[in-house]
Amino acid sequence: MKRNPGLVFIFITLLIDMLGTGLLVPILPTFISHLMHGGLDKAARHYGLLMSLYGAMQFIFAPVLGSLSDRYGRRPILLLSLLFTGVDYVIMALAPSLVWLYIGRILSGITGASFTAANAYVADVSPPEKRAQNFGIFGAAFGIGFIIGPAAGGVLGSLGERLPFWIAASLAFANLLYGWFILPESLKPENRRRISWRDANPVGAMLILGKYPIVWGLTGALAVGNLGMQCLNSTWVLFTTAKFDWSIRENGICMAVFGLIALIYQIGLGRIILPRLGDRRTMLSGYFIGTLECLGYALAPFGWVIYPIMLIGGVGFLAGPATQSLLSRQVREDEQGALQGALSSLGSLAAVLGPFIGSSIFSYFTQPSLEQKTPGAPFFLSSALYVTAGFLALRATRSIGNDSPVTASVKAVTKSV
Repeated sequence: MKRNPGLVFIFITLLIDMLGTGLLVPILPTFISHLMHGGLDKAARHYGLLMSLYGAMQFIFAPVLGSLSDRYGRRPILLLSLLFTGVDYVIMALAPSLVWLYIGRILSGITGASFTAANAYVADVSPPEKRAQNFGIFGAAFGIGFIIGPAAGGVLGSLGERLPFWIAASLAFANLLYGWFILPESLKPENRRRISWRDANPVGAMLILGKYPIVWGLTGALAVGNLGMQCLNSTWVLFTTAKFDWSIRENGICMAVFGLIALIYQIGLGRIILPRLGDRRTMLSGYFIGTLECLGYALAPFGWVIYPIMLIGGVGFLAGPATQSLLSRQVREDEQGALQGALSSLGSLAAVLGPFIGSSIFSYFTQPSLEQKTPGAPFFLSSALYVTAGFLALRATRSIGNDSPVTASVKAVTKSV
C-alpha cells in the first residue's frame, strides 16, 4: 500500500467513512428519540427506517455509478461521493426534525459510491494473488474507524448531540481536497467501455453475475451474510442499551474494542491466515464462526462476556475479503466496475432489509407490554443467516477446492477463455 498512492487514498477514504459512521452510531438512537420526543422502542423503528432508506438508494443507484466508473474512471465517482457525503452530514447537523434526517440519508444513499468505485479501484491496481489482502484494506479501515469513531462519538456526543455530525462533515471535505490533488486514475483507457444501461439498473446489473461460473453461489452467500451482518449492526446499540443499560460512553468503548479486533485480524492475522488457508477455507471458516459469534451475543448473560466473544469471532472479518477476491477473479478487467456495482446493489438490498427486519424484531420483543423481553432476538436471525451463507459458499466453491489464489486465477481465466 505504501507504493501506491491510490490505495493509500482508498484506505483513507474508507477510514473516514467509518470514522463518520462510528462518530454517529453511539448518539443516533438518542438523537432520534429527542427529535421525536419518544422512547427507545419507538426510536428503534425510525432508526431502522433511516438505515433501510440509505440502503434502498444505494440499491437503485450503485449499478449506475458502477457503470459510470467503467466508462469515465474511478476517480470522479470517488470524489463526487466524498462531496455529497460531506453535504449529507451538514444537513443532518442542522436537522430540526426527523424529515431532515430522512432527506440527508436519501442524498447520501444516492451518491454513496465509495464502496462500489473503491472496490473496482482495488481490483484495477491489484494482481490476482494480492486481491484478497488488498480487499482487506476495507476491513482495516473499518477496524481503525471503529476504534476511534465510536469512542470519539461518545465523548463528543456528551458535549453536544450535533457536534459529531460537524466533525464527520469536516473529515469528508478534508479528504475530498486531499483526493483532488493526489488520486491517480486506475482504469486504463483501453479497459473502459460504453455505458450499458441494461447493466446500470439493479435488475440488469444482476445479469453479469450469471455470466461466469461460481459467481451466483458466491454472491448469494455474500448477500445472505450481509443481511445477517446488517441485522446485527443495526440493532447493536439498541441491544446493549436495553439488555445491559449501557451509556453512550460504554457503547463507544465497546465499538472501539470491536474495531481494534477487526484491525488485528485484517492487518495482522489476516496476512498469516489467508495465505495458509487459502481464500476458500478462510471464507468458510469466517461464515461458520460468525454463526457461533451471533449466538454468543444473543445469549450473553453479562456485558463483559461480549468482549471474549468478539475476540474469538474476529475470524469472521476475513470472510468478506476472501469472498471478494474469489469473485473478482471470475470476470474480465473491463467488467470490474459492473461487478462491484452489482455486488453493491446486493449489499444495499441487505442494507434495506436488515435494519428494517432487525429493528422491527427488536421493537416487538422489547415492547413494554411483554413480561419477558428478548433484546437479543435479532441476533438469532443473524446466526441463522450466517450458517446459510456458509452452506451456499461451500456448495458454490466445491469445483475449485481450496486452490491457492494464483492457481484459482489461472483456472478462472482458462474457463472464461
